[in-house]
Amino acid sequence: MSDLNFIHRYEPPKSGSKRTILVLHGTGGDENSLFPIATALDANAGVLSVRGKILENGAPRFFRRLAEGVFDLEDLRFRTHELADFILTASREYGFDLADVVAAGYSNGANIAASVLLLRPEVLASAILLRAMTPFEPAEILNLSNKAIFISEGKHDPLVTHENAEHLAQMFRDRGASVTLRWNDLSHNLGRAEIDAASQWLTQS
Repeated sequence: MSDLNFIHRYEPPKSGSKRTILVLHGTGGDENSLFPIATALDANAGVLSVRGKILENGAPRFFRRLAEGVFDLEDLRFRTHELADFILTASREYGFDLADVVAAGYSNGANIAASVLLLRPEVLASAILLRAMTPFEPAEILNLSNKAIFISEGKHDPLVTHENAEHLAQMFRDRGASVTLRWNDLSHNLGRAEIDAASQWLTQS
């Protein structure tokens, strides 16, 4: 699809900034949930925050899953392309450059952001992936040498294993991306220190 067919919230950049942060919530969130995190990452950036279309027991998500940690891969691919098309159309509608778009996703939102990087990397410049896991094993190896990716994981997270997170980071590195993987003494919840670290990384990237 090629229209603005996601419920979303957009605020333009301030103070001459060109950056746009694409905010992708976790299960049960919406387009307002992570706005404070976007502001903490870069107070001057524009923000495009999107609500996932899938409902799981009434909780919004970006794609279906068959069980905890078991993704519906067919739906994931469809929703990935649908979201990428939306980002492309939104860039035309709101006047931001795809070369300045940074995805900031948490949990389910981080997973679809990772999928976008692997299937439609042209719509993102970089990404901050909070509690992400490997979305799928791609058959095609795209060149991601112009992408910078910050991955932040919890050491005690019951949903994302250490091996899975390391595999995701290596998958991006194998495709040429510059990857920073940060481990935090946390579970699946987020902490202020990692958001501050992501903000510092964003400033330097």
